[in-house]
Amino acid sequence: MTAGLRYVYAICRPFGAALQAQLTGVAGVPPKLLSHHGLVAVLSEVPEDDFAEGPLRAHLEDLDWLGSTARAHQGVIDALTTVTTPLPLRLGTVFRDDSGLRTMIEAREAEFRRTLDRLEGRVEWGVKVYLDTEPAAPAPAEKAASGRDYLRQRQVRTRSRDEMWEAAETFARALHRSLAGRAEDHRMHAPQNSVLSGAAGQNVMNAAYLVPRGGSEEFVELVDRAKDDTPGLRVELTGPWAPYSFTEDTEDTEDTENTENTEEERA
Repeated sequence: MTAGLRYVYAICRPFGAALQAQLTGVAGVPPKLLSHHGLVAVLSEVPEDDFAEGPLRAHLEDLDWLGSTARAHQGVIDALTTVTTPLPLRLGTVFRDDSGLRTMIEAREAEFRRTLDRLEGRVEWGVKVYLDTEPAAPAPAEKAASGRDYLRQRQVRTRSRDEMWEAAETFARALHRSLAGRAEDHRMHAPQNSVLSGAAGQNVMNAAYLVPRGGSEEFVELVDRAKDDTPGLRVELTGPWAPYSFTEDTEDTEDTENTENTEEERA
């Protein structure tokens, strides 16, 4: 295999702390730093046989390979988040050489700096609300029961389900107002499909909050206090993450020589 393509995880400002000694990234290659114009690209040199445009496109159809690569990518971002504020690039961002990477940094330098200024010292917390329970299904109509009785049972069940949804949405709106008041910014994402996510229950709220590191403990305590407020609801907190949901300036970053981007899922 021929090594040498640059797989880029994130752009950062220079940081003094060392990354974990045993940290490995995509393709099992430890990340390294490339400094340019006062910014730092975090990258691994990866084999062209796997990460050139054609092979990479094929690999992205392999869910096992994609999952393994996404976990390695996220592992590097997580390590960076403990020592600095990284600006994550999309999974599968690859450059042919250092020159192409430097050219991209120069072309997007103003946007990188503006976004890093806005996100410095901040992390992303994810909060999801799930409706865990559904009203029990009506018992099968007995021979003595009329069709009207069975329809009445169905109506009661439908009304109960509607009331549960209304209560869940009211709870989610109140929780969001409370959390948004403790965050500097927020994003409301579309509810997750339970079939695709594998999470139990029905997703009522799927939100991300941008929180100063110093305010994270108070934010987490606020979420924890809300977890037992309403029976039948589950509140799930994830993070702290690099601020993926708040990096609009860099969503369209591309390598003019060789790049393949796809959205990344965070566990």
